[in-house]
Amino acid sequence: MPTETTTPAAATTDLGLRDSLRGPVIAPDDEGYDAARAIWNGAVDRRPACIARCTGVADVVAAVRFARERDLEIAVRGGGHNVAGTAVCDDGVVIDLSAMRAVWVDPAGRTAWVQGGALWGDVDHETQAHGLATTGGIVGHTGVAGLTLGGGIGFLMRKHGLTVDNLLAAEVVTAEGSIVRASADEHPDLFWALRGGGGNFGVVTSFRFSLHPVGPTVMAGPVFWAAEDTTDVLRFYRDFAAEAPDELGSVVRLGTVPPLPVIPEDLHWRPAIAVACCYAGAVEDGERAVRALRRFGTPLVDLLAPSPYVAFQGGLDDTVLHGWHYYWKATNLAGLSDDAIAVIADHAYAASSPRSYAAMFHMGGAVARVPRDATAYAGRDVAHNIIIDAVWLPDESGEHAAAETAWARRFLQALQPHRAGGVYVNFLDSDDDPSRVREAYGDLTYQRLAEVKATYDPDNAFHHNKNIQPA
Repeated sequence: MPTETTTPAAATTDLGLRDSLRGPVIAPDDEGYDAARAIWNGAVDRRPACIARCTGVADVVAAVRFARERDLEIAVRGGGHNVAGTAVCDDGVVIDLSAMRAVWVDPAGRTAWVQGGALWGDVDHETQAHGLATTGGIVGHTGVAGLTLGGGIGFLMRKHGLTVDNLLAAEVVTAEGSIVRASADEHPDLFWALRGGGGNFGVVTSFRFSLHPVGPTVMAGPVFWAAEDTTDVLRFYRDFAAEAPDELGSVVRLGTVPPLPVIPEDLHWRPAIAVACCYAGAVEDGERAVRALRRFGTPLVDLLAPSPYVAFQGGLDDTVLHGWHYYWKATNLAGLSDDAIAVIADHAYAASSPRSYAAMFHMGGAVARVPRDATAYAGRDVAHNIIIDAVWLPDESGEHAAAETAWARRFLQALQPHRAGGVYVNFLDSDDDPSRVREAYGDLTYQRLAEVKATYDPDNAFHHNKNIQPA
């Protein structure tokens, strides 16, 4: 166990936080501390003074007030999935919502209330019982809060908009410990900022989403081709995606074939490009929409078929496990020109770790039809964005860490001539320059966010995030 120190952690009991919460307060000398401070990205190793595992809104209020009264660092943990490790801090208080994962579905009104610690697998499980869904992430153990507050991209976005476009209301504990409801009618300035501005404005304890008929069976899955076919596949995909109906969401993955049970063993870890699709409509319509993709070239394996939506959404969960080490670089792309495709093909398979990959998301559709100033999410006019995901196991740091981070940086640098303005804020890593936060929003949106920040968190108490400075 960690050695006890005279940091604020040792004084948490005496200062009364334990008496203020129904949930447990975990300090460095408590059993389970190391497990409680661990987050998805195992490369992040921080030691908070204490972890307040909240069971409800009252616990969150108490934890915020406790930290503010003592001028302690605050980190907020929803799913703990952010690559930059913003869910945990050194020497401060982690406000941990991981025990608050309830989902309440109103099938008649097609809405759901979701607590701030829920994961997307929790949401999909409950909403699909009614044949409903909303745009969520592409990994089931991604946290609802982090993904939503940054914008929320996923397979349903071209048909139903980003996650923030489906957000109807949010309950927020502010920096002064007040509980407010943000919606189009209540605190509309805060509601605007929450839809893309990240965790800068308070602790969101619950979200209300609109839902849409989806599934329970959808036409979904990946098609894999050999890495040497990458240029041809991307040139085909460029035209295929441009002509795709809104119902068809797709993500390109370039790396190795993951060792999943549904894939023949002789293909495991083989360098390959995959196009994963999900059709948000009737299966028979989806079959027609993906027919040309499935017939292109000579696929290594075709897993694009009628599938339960819940199973498809969780299909990648075991390929990005908790505790592995992750390092990301990302950018928006101006387009898929032949030159951009050449850069992607040249760099995607140059990683030394077989777990590293790049992923490219097809935007547009309903995402692009929302006015740019309607929410704080700024990438409305982007056709594609790309994330370069360096991944290695904890015991491989000596072998892979330096090489993988260098690979990701070189890849991003090579894409420089093909970048569009902006970057998806949820894809920023901890070593990205703070100026990239402004880049994610653009000057006008950033300034408006700074003004809202000055209203709800003028002291910047919530700064352990992709931070926006108060105006």
